[in-house]
Amino acid sequence: MTASKSKDVNVELNQWMFKATTEQEWLPAVVPGCVHTDLHRNGKIADPFNKTNEHDLQWIDKIDWEYKTTFDLTEELRSEQHIELVFDGLDTYADVSLNGQHILSADNMFRTWQVEIGSLVQEKGNELHIRFRSPIQEDLPKLKKLGYNLPASNDQSELGGLGEDKVSVFARKAPYHYGWDWGPRFVTSGIWREARIVAWSDVRVNDVFVKQEQVTAEAAQLSIEIEVESAHDGEGVVKVSDGSGAEWTVAAALKQGVNRVTVPAFIEQPKLWWSRGQGEQHLYTFLAEFVPAGSKDAAASKSVRTGLRSIRLVREKDDVGASFYFELNGVPIFAKGANHIPNDSFVTEVTKERYRHEIASAAESGMNMLRIWGGGIYEQSAFYELCDEYGILVWQDFMFACSMYPWDEAFLESVKLEAEENVKRLRNHPSIALWCGNNEIDSAWQHFEEEGGWGWKKWYNAEQREAIWAGYESIFHRILPEAVSAFSHGIDYWPSSPMIDLTGDKGQHAHPLSTEGDIHYWGVWHAVEPFENYNKKVGRFMSEYGFQSFPEYDTVRTFADESDMELESKVMLAHQKNGNGNRLIKEYMQLYFSVPKDFPSFLYMSQVQQGEAMKMAIEAHRRRMPYCMGSLYWQMNDCWPVASWSGMDYYGKWKAMQYYAKNSFAELLLSFERTDDGELRVYAVTDRLQPQEGKLTLSLYSFGGELLRSEEKAVRAEGGRSSLVYAAAEQEWLAGRDAGSVVLVAELAQNGALACRSEYYFARPKDLALAPASIRVTEVEGSGGTRFLIESDSLAKQVWLQAEEEGLFSDNFFDVVPGVRKEVEFRRREAGEAFGSPARAGNVTARSMIDFLAVK
Repeated sequence: MTASKSKDVNVELNQWMFKATTEQEWLPAVVPGCVHTDLHRNGKIADPFNKTNEHDLQWIDKIDWEYKTTFDLTEELRSEQHIELVFDGLDTYADVSLNGQHILSADNMFRTWQVEIGSLVQEKGNELHIRFRSPIQEDLPKLKKLGYNLPASNDQSELGGLGEDKVSVFARKAPYHYGWDWGPRFVTSGIWREARIVAWSDVRVNDVFVKQEQVTAEAAQLSIEIEVESAHDGEGVVKVSDGSGAEWTVAAALKQGVNRVTVPAFIEQPKLWWSRGQGEQHLYTFLAEFVPAGSKDAAASKSVRTGLRSIRLVREKDDVGASFYFELNGVPIFAKGANHIPNDSFVTEVTKERYRHEIASAAESGMNMLRIWGGGIYEQSAFYELCDEYGILVWQDFMFACSMYPWDEAFLESVKLEAEENVKRLRNHPSIALWCGNNEIDSAWQHFEEEGGWGWKKWYNAEQREAIWAGYESIFHRILPEAVSAFSHGIDYWPSSPMIDLTGDKGQHAHPLSTEGDIHYWGVWHAVEPFENYNKKVGRFMSEYGFQSFPEYDTVRTFADESDMELESKVMLAHQKNGNGNRLIKEYMQLYFSVPKDFPSFLYMSQVQQGEAMKMAIEAHRRRMPYCMGSLYWQMNDCWPVASWSGMDYYGKWKAMQYYAKNSFAELLLSFERTDDGELRVYAVTDRLQPQEGKLTLSLYSFGGELLRSEEKAVRAEGGRSSLVYAAAEQEWLAGRDAGSVVLVAELAQNGALACRSEYYFARPKDLALAPASIRVTEVEGSGGTRFLIESDSLAKQVWLQAEEEGLFSDNFFDVVPGVRKEVEFRRREAGEAFGSPARAGNVTARSMIDFLAVK
């Protein structure tokens, strides 16, 4: 949906200087950017991510900063009737002056700011100056005026030197800048999106919205809404084309100012846009032009790219509760994916290549949805464009999370304008599937229950509670849904995640056994419930759940010295933002895994443990199709190198869990389940709409590779659901054998080829009788060093392959059973591409769990 270049003259302003207001020396700045990155580039601060440097940089947000630039006006610019200064993003409290005259004040990071400057500019030497007021100093008086803190669970005010004063809720600024339980506290200031001069004359097209009234495979009925701004009254026609030869035209009588023109359009047998795995991601480019009366040429134009599709959130009562799933082009979609956070604490450091790597990784992992979580930012356009191209649906939160917010008139008006602008900015993207008001606030506050929630209400008297809740309702039950309804036709709004329903003014609060709405299940992890509870606590749509791990050794070494490589070192604790995180990783490891031999081995083991947990959760959700129709784990990515719930670390390296997720999200999956009464079940789960038939083979092996027992049967799995294809007592397979010495392998063959495979162990990993394994990595002849056969003389658990080149294996952290063929392919990560074509891996090393244990 990138706008084409119209007849506007658009000039970027990217030559800037900056300094603290208390300093004299001006330093070069990078725009878009922020104070922290500019200070680091100029050698004024150390790497913010290294060691405990975060703690030493909290002074930056307490002072004001200045940015300035000078520019000349070209003859082309001076000849235009209108000259505007446009800031696509100012972070956050900013006073802007031009040639010594104040022209605007900004107070919302998530808005565009523009002002007419034609009467103020001169031919040469225009001076543009911005003073960024400290967000801390700006908002402390608001807290004092209110007289009490509002809940803000993840505001790391103490680290920021503010004690208990939590000011994050007063700023319309990325909440995670103030810290989170996976991210550092860097409260930034700066010009974070493009700054530019825009000049135009007579007429221009500001906006094109392809409103999809009704879309089916037979026909698409569209209303193309076009905003035309004119410097004077005039007549002409507005013409829209879709690049295929189709064209629609209406007469337009323009008045001076902003005009809105609607062009009806009808496309027979349109090419539909589908999410990944269900069909093509076809994208149309619609060009809107205004042609003045008496002219053959367009005076102004704008193009947008979009996909034609119908999507809705289906919540219908059934015999157990109510459904919660997305229907795309009339087809129910099981949402497979993760929660997305910003890719960097300093968002201007995120390149399109980094976005592409994340979105391509999601697609490579079998995902079809990402949830943009409400504590970050409304992402850059490149993110949504890539989701459109790769077929990744977007659950879009508004930027509110885990806090209660102010309700004064100025704050509510700022939220209203923010919501309207961002809904309009993103509405043409076919990937947008849902707008959600906030993350976890409804379930945290639980206004209509005396007890429950996160205990927030006990801090306030009855009058304060009612005032806080009235403010909540103003934002999430009025302002935001009105913006979605008015500006994003056909996209549903969901007030808060998780939630059961909104009945009148009363929210029904979600819990792990809810049979309606969406669920955030954190009993595993926060409440130290066993992994096996993932099998029991399954809702209609699992929009959050997760388990932590550390990044790999090479990533840890980017912020820590060898002397810091222990769990309780100051550096390691500084890169573990969840207060109980290290304790919980160790506690679960004692339950499920053997003791690692050293700290690097602990890093490996933490990743394997995370992968096992997420495999159990994802497959439990998919086995319950169509009762459960969504599984979005927490979280896809990291904003700095840290121990967290992510599947990819800050540098884009896949953790073990990402490979596990790829296998568990496969289009066709075999999944084991052991019932409480000892029955062993095998399910065939598929997203394919057609029934799947094949030959199921179950083979029991000793860890030395001896085939102990085998069964075969023809099976059929229904399309778009989970089917039970085999069941037997677990003890029938064990037949008195040691549970820790055998593995059951299930394989499904279709048309003589292996379609999918899964292993089942009768004991926890720590109780398996693993023996030293000799793993052989053999280059497949004729592959040019891109494909490898992996073999072992004994069961090798969680084999970790590492290549000389940076890239991705088709599988990793897998088990190798002697005699069972395992082949993988390597693809290099290249600039401009997430993963290129198969590439030479160089030297490949392989280690398995036994190599990381204290006692082999």
